[in-house]
This record gives sequence, structure tokens and C-alpha cells, in this order.
Amino acid sequence: MFLGIDLGTSSVKALLLTRDGRVAGEASAAYPVLAPRPGWAESEPADWWEAAATAVRALVERHGSAVEGVGLSGQMHGVVLASASGAPLRPAVLWADGRARAEVAAYARLPAEMRYRLGNPPAGGMAGPTLAWLETHEAGTYAAARWALQPKDWLRLRLTGVAAAEPSDASATLMYDLTKDAWADDVVHALGLRPDLLAPLMPSAGVAGTLTPAAAHRLGLAAGTPVAAGAADTAAAALGSGLVAPGPMQLTVGSGAQIVTLVEEARVDPSGRSHLLRTAQAHGHYAMAAMQNAGLALEWALRVLGVSWAEAYAAAFAVPAGAEGVTFLPYVTGERTPHFDPDAGGGWSGLRLGHGREHLLRAAFEGVAFSLRQGLGVLSDLGYDAESLRLAGGGTIEPAWRQLLADVLGRPLLATDVPSASARGAAILAGLALGEFPDEGAACAGLAEPQLVAVPAGADPALDDAYARFLQQYPASAARRPNRE
Repeated sequence: MFLGIDLGTSSVKALLLTRDGRVAGEASAAYPVLAPRPGWAESEPADWWEAAATAVRALVERHGSAVEGVGLSGQMHGVVLASASGAPLRPAVLWADGRARAEVAAYARLPAEMRYRLGNPPAGGMAGPTLAWLETHEAGTYAAARWALQPKDWLRLRLTGVAAAEPSDASATLMYDLTKDAWADDVVHALGLRPDLLAPLMPSAGVAGTLTPAAAHRLGLAAGTPVAAGAADTAAAALGSGLVAPGPMQLTVGSGAQIVTLVEEARVDPSGRSHLLRTAQAHGHYAMAAMQNAGLALEWALRVLGVSWAEAYAAAFAVPAGAEGVTFLPYVTGERTPHFDPDAGGGWSGLRLGHGREHLLRAAFEGVAFSLRQGLGVLSDLGYDAESLRLAGGGTIEPAWRQLLADVLGRPLLATDVPSASARGAAILAGLALGEFPDEGAACAGLAEPQLVAVPAGADPALDDAYARFLQQYPASAARRPNRE
């Protein structure tokens, strides 16, 4: 069997995949996201390690420890400053962190040709700006570091004792040259950063090392078990759900949301509203609309309103479409596609005396759905479209929520049969690294076809009016900001 470990924002998932592609079992363990200051988002890597050990041990104790190889996937963009042995020198800075505003602005001063080769618009929370912030504000820690690693790359170092990176995560750092498929050393130098902090690159399906005796003992596995380099969670989810060729589009809703499609030709978005990144395959790219606030915004709304998910679903979907005039902007951590604005704010508008908590909840679900519609529109503007959307991830299980997404996006929705698609993709990479699967297509051959779970109900004037209100809210909110340039 092959073990996939997916290091998410707030939990780790472990999955066992048999040689014939069947999921033999899954386990998970949670950890907190820390906010030591407003706008910051951090995690303790030690919490990741304990959660990974807990999940893997629970899994192998239930299903056996005959693990032939391990693969990894993980949340993108974060930075772990670590010593040569892998000891973290400070908490990890995560993708949702917004501290590096000045460092994002510094990218605009780079030559246009240099920015183009990065393939992505600068955004807070991405590794390049974060690393520049650490160099400026925590110079002693920065100077003491041997490695600046992505989250799953740090976990691999802890497992194997070997530091490495791979293209799917590296391409999202703003320190990677997509035209050369290599670290952009000239960009790193231009930003005044240390190229030696970046680990050597290897293929996602390459063997990066083997489990050390200490790591193997902690996880309940055999020392010397090969560990594949792995992939960023979005790239791993595409592989894990069978998205291995251009054509289909996939929507993943988790803490954030992503709409991705593999592309025949690597073309940078000239409008700067979307991403171009490397797949987990040996060669390949995908275009992505990345919405920073999906589950994050909904969880915030539920926490503020004091309701559970079950209560929220029941209340929200008893309210008519359009939430009777209430509009919600979900930008509680700034936003990427389409605005790339770290200062974008969230909240409700249009409130009247007759509105209740149920209207706020309905508007929250609609606001997230509307932001996804904007992201889909960005990809459509670039010439990428599909008649239907595949669903991956665990944030779109509720039938009423699925139906709202189908109505707002105007596409039938097809659900994959693997909620933990990133962990499955990580396990597939382990199998590929060991030569068990000849290629990605063969690895996904046993997957069931995605099943139709929601069809748009047709034109709904109330939803159309609500979307028009939604589109007006961001410009109006931005215009009211103090000290805007």
C-alpha cells in the first residue's frame, strides 16, 4: 500500500491507497491556526508533526503497516524557517497571512520581463513576500536559518532528514521561473534574499529520501520506507481526482477555494487576476482562480452568529434566493482572484429591521458562491471553460449548498468519489516514485467517473439581482477606505 499525507491549514489527513487504486482507509488530526496579531496567520510546525504522527498511527493500526512508500501534499505558500536539521526557528507563516504588504509592493519595482517569468501576480501570504518581510523584521532569525521551506517540504525534512523542493509548490512562491522550470535566482537576488535558503528541486514523483528510524518509529512504519517529493495540495488534488489532461475544470472548496484547469500551453494571465502554476506531473501547467475566502469566511460567519454547520444549513436554505436584500462580502482575509487586494474587507450590507440571523447566513453562502462565479468568469475571459464543473474536497457535501453553487455558477456539478483528493494524489505520487504505476493516467484508471449531483435550476431573477448587488459592494467598500491612493 501507499500512504498519502496531506498537510492542510487546520488538519492533516492520512490515506492508504492499495496497488489497484482503492482507498483502504483514512484518518485525520487537527491543530490550531494562530493569529498573534491582527492580519497574521501562523502555525507551530511541532503541531503539524504531532498531528501527522497521530493520524498515520491511527491509520496503520487499523489497516496494517504494509506501507511501501509515502507521498506528501500540503497547503501552499507558507514559509518555515528551519535549521539544517529541520528545527523550526519560529512559527510557520501561512498563506492567509497579510503582514507583507510593503514586500508585495516591492515586486512592482522589478523589471516587467522578470515579473512575467514568475507567472503569477504578487499577493500577501506567498512565500517570496513573506521571506522578504522576515529578512527585514526578524533579521536574526533569518540569518540563522539554513532553509526556507514550504509546509509539506518541512514535514518531508522531518521524515527523511533531506531538504528538497518540487515544482508545483515552488511555482507558487514568486521565486520560481516558469519559463525555465527552475528557481528564479535573479528575482531572489533583486529582492535582496538568499538563494541558498531554497532547497534543491526534484520531480514531484521522485524519491526524495527514506524514513529515518526515529520518524518511522513515531509513525509506526518501517525505517527506510521511500518518501516521494510530493506536491502542493491543489496539484495533488487534481491528480488524486483524475484531472490529468486539459479540458475539465475542477472546483475545490476548503478554507479557500480554487477553480483549476490543466492547460495545453503555459500562458500568463495579462490581467493579473489568476495564477499559472506547475502540475504534479513531470511537465504541465494549470490555470487557477484562487479565492482566499470560502470555508474561512463561512466559519467566521457561523462563529459570529453562534451557530453550528447543521443549524446554518437549515436556517440559510429556508430563506429565499437573494436573502431578501442582504449582501455579504466574504473578504475577511483580503482577497486574491479577482482583486488581489490584501485590504479588501468583508461583512454584511442591506440590513433591515425585518432581517434575522437566517438572512445573514443565506447571504454568507451566496457571497462565497458569488466570489466563485467571479473566479470562473476570470478563467472564461482567458478562454478556459467547461460545460460542467468537477467538485473535489470536503467543503461541498451539503446538497442545498451544492444546488446553490450550481445555480450561481450556471454549470452542472459532478462530484468525485474521493473527498480527500489531495491525500490520494500524494499516495499516487508515492506509487509513481516506486514505479508501481507507469504514468498518471494508469494511476487514475480505477477511479469511478464523477457523478452528477446538482443541475442549475434555471434563470432566477432574485439571484441575478443579488449578484449585481454583490458586484457593487467591493468598489463601494474600497472607495470608503481611509488613506487610499
